[in-house]
Amino acid sequence: MKEVTVGSNEAGQRLDKFLKKYLKEAGSGFLYKMLRKKNITLNGAKADGSEKLAQGDRVCFFLSEETLEKFRGPAPDIASGNLGNQKGNKSERAGKKAFVPRVPVIYEDDNILLLNKPAGLLSQKASPEDYSLNEWLIDYLLEQGEITREGLRTFRPSVCNRLDRNTSGLVVCGKTLAGSQKMSELLRERNVHKFYRLFAAGRAELDGVTDAWLRKDEKNNQVEILPAPPSDSGRAFHIVTGCHPLAYYEGYTYLEVELFTGKSHQIRAHLAALGHPLIGDGKYGDKRINDRFRRQGIRSQMLHAYRIEFPEMDGLFAGLSGRVFTAPEPESFLLLKKEGN
Repeated sequence: MKEVTVGSNEAGQRLDKFLKKYLKEAGSGFLYKMLRKKNITLNGAKADGSEKLAQGDRVCFFLSEETLEKFRGPAPDIASGNLGNQKGNKSERAGKKAFVPRVPVIYEDDNILLLNKPAGLLSQKASPEDYSLNEWLIDYLLEQGEITREGLRTFRPSVCNRLDRNTSGLVVCGKTLAGSQKMSELLRERNVHKFYRLFAAGRAELDGVTDAWLRKDEKNNQVEILPAPPSDSGRAFHIVTGCHPLAYYEGYTYLEVELFTGKSHQIRAHLAALGHPLIGDGKYGDKRINDRFRRQGIRSQMLHAYRIEFPEMDGLFAGLSGRVFTAPEPESFLLLKKEGN
C-alpha cells in the first residue's frame, strides 16, 4: 500500500484529476475501476473520483509496486539543477548541450516569482529539446528546495505570461497552485498593467491610445493589422495600444507602450503598421534600417517588458497590493541611448 498526503499544490482539484496526473499512464477506465473496487481510497473510505481534495487528505493505493511504477511512467524531465549562482552555464538536455543564460530574479515570495527574461530565451519550449524559462524555473526551485522531483508529478510551476523569444523583460511565474491561479486570473482579466520600452524607427509622435484589428496567420505565425473589422470570414481581434514617446533621436524614437489588449505580436505589428517598425525586428521591421543598427551591435528586436503594476489585493496576495516592479533595460538599450546623444 502507498499513501500520498495531499499538499497545498494538489488541494482544490477533483480526485480523478489528481489520479490522472499521479498515474499518468493509466486510462480513465482503469482508475474508475480501482476506485469502485476500493483499490484506491480517499481518507480510508470509498470514493468515486468527483470528490474535491483538501490539504491533508490521504489518498491510498492498494496496488503492487510494479503496477504503480508502470502507470506512473518515467520521472518528470528535469534540467541541470545547477543555477544557484545564477550565472550562465551549460545543461545536458535530450542529449544536447544547451546554454542556460543568467535570469535575474526581480521579486520572489511564497507563491510567485518575477523574472527578467533575457532576449533569445523561449518562455515555453517549442520542441522537446528546448531549454526555456519554464525549465529554468523548475531548476531554480529544485535547487532552492522549494519543490521536489516527486511533487512535479502532480503540480508543475510555470510562467503565467509569455514573451516572444527575442523580447526581454518581466515574466510572472507561479511557484504554487494558488500563485499560478491568481496571477493567471489577474493577467486574463487585464487587472495588472504592463508597460514596455522600445526603440522604433523614425520620429514616432504617437502620444495616446490607438486601436486597430489584428488577424493572425497561424500557419506562418505572422499577424496582419487592419484599420477596421475584416469584411470576409477571417477572424480578427480588436487591439488597443497606448504609446508615449520618451525621447527622440536622429532617425529613431524611444517609446513606452502600454498594452490594453494582449495579442500575439501586437506591439511589433501595430507599430510597424503605424509606420514605425521596431529596430531589430526581423519579422515586421525594415531590413535596411535593421542592417544599419546591426553594424552598431544591435542583434535582436528592441522590445523590453519594463514595468508591471499590481492592483489592490488582500489575503494571500496582500504583499503585492498596489506594488510596481521594473526590470532593468538590457545593455542594447543603453547603447542606443548613448549613440543617440
